[in-house]
Amino acid sequence: MNTAQASVKIPEPRQSKRRPSAFSRVVLWLFLLLVLGAIVFGVLGFYAYQEYNLPGPLKDKKTVTIGKGIGTPEIAVVLQENGVISDARVFSAMAYVKGTVGRLKAGEYEFDAASSMGDVMAKIAGGKSIAYKLSVPEGWTSEMTVARVNANDILEGDPVPVPPEGAIMPDTYVFRRGMTKQKLVEDMRAAQDDLLTGLWEKRNPAIGLASKEEALTLASIVEKETGVAAERPVIASVFMNRLKKGMRLQSDPTIIYGIAGGKGKLDRALTRADIDAPTPYNTYRIDGLPPGPIANPGRAALEAVLNPPETPYFYFVANGTGGHAFAATLEEHNGNVKKWRQIAGNAAAAAAAEAETPEATPEQPATATTPPAAVAPSETLDPPKPALPEPAVPEAAAPVTEAAKPPETPAPEAAPETVAPPPAEPDLPLLKLKPGTVVEVAGKLTAIPKRRPRR
Repeated sequence: MNTAQASVKIPEPRQSKRRPSAFSRVVLWLFLLLVLGAIVFGVLGFYAYQEYNLPGPLKDKKTVTIGKGIGTPEIAVVLQENGVISDARVFSAMAYVKGTVGRLKAGEYEFDAASSMGDVMAKIAGGKSIAYKLSVPEGWTSEMTVARVNANDILEGDPVPVPPEGAIMPDTYVFRRGMTKQKLVEDMRAAQDDLLTGLWEKRNPAIGLASKEEALTLASIVEKETGVAAERPVIASVFMNRLKKGMRLQSDPTIIYGIAGGKGKLDRALTRADIDAPTPYNTYRIDGLPPGPIANPGRAALEAVLNPPETPYFYFVANGTGGHAFAATLEEHNGNVKKWRQIAGNAAAAAAAEAETPEATPEQPATATTPPAAVAPSETLDPPKPALPEPAVPEAAAPVTEAAKPPETPAPEAAPETVAPPPAEPDLPLLKLKPGTVVEVAGKLTAIPKRRPRR
């Protein structure tokens, strides 16, 4: 076979590569972008999660006010500017993730040192802003209460006018910055109205009071007559018994209110002239109840008036211990008055006996003694029958008025407003009072001095 006849292998035609379609290229790029986005999102999410839970930049406690009407991004900026959080963008992003957007509340917030973003967001979303308190003691007048409200520098708005006497419920009220004075007083009045309405519906129908207003008036007198909680129901029963018998109430606090009005206190002692002076509130001179309340009574006084116990008592007089001795008959009452006069007279005589004792020397200093809760309580109700002679009371012989208490003190008066009877008869035996005892003589507090040791 010759070479000429040898077969020649012809190469196959070369196939060209097909380019991907435009659609395939778009899908591929989208996939790559999604992968890249997921990586970036994961990195950012991990960073945000770390920032959200790590301790914040605050070094000490700080109070920040979140204004009304601003959105989440603005709140985040305020927090970052005050150094509470490290990154406003992270805070805003996490608010969307956590679903708290639109739930962040305005207010004044106190943040602890190193508070995390999570703690900060939870506090604002929960509205846990700083709370303030304002107390209204039982027995305060409306004028005294409104003076405290208007003097508060946290409450906003113009000074409010004085509401009717008895319209405010004594209590401790909690409020937050942004509360107005007018709104707080409205809340106080609404609370008293709700309380009185609820208690009136549960009243004893036999009490003989014609309206809620009469119950409020009598409860205010009971409130001012005693600082002993257990005595309120008994005193309410005494007044109820007197009203049913047509006897005058003869309550000293009503005389004081007729003179002092909403100020609630006198700067002097009551005198016989005060008792004899006719005013619309002087229950020694008028029949029945005065024209309105003399203070704002609390729940206990209202309950005592609307459901008083049945007692035989028509009289009560101070017993020298801060409370009262109750009596069913005039004879028994006069005996209680005599006991009181003996205590008061002996205290005065003992103080006079020690008046010449020299003051303590530097080598033997006097010992300070805390005065007792009621240094000289006095007779509250005179005998009601006009035909019986009343004990003569000198013009300036009444040493006790309403227990002194500054407006800032949240607790009510510890002793009732009363008028003291005249000094004891000279033939009464003297009681021994220990040196350091505080008594009230002629309208002044007097401490029985300690004797100086003889040398």
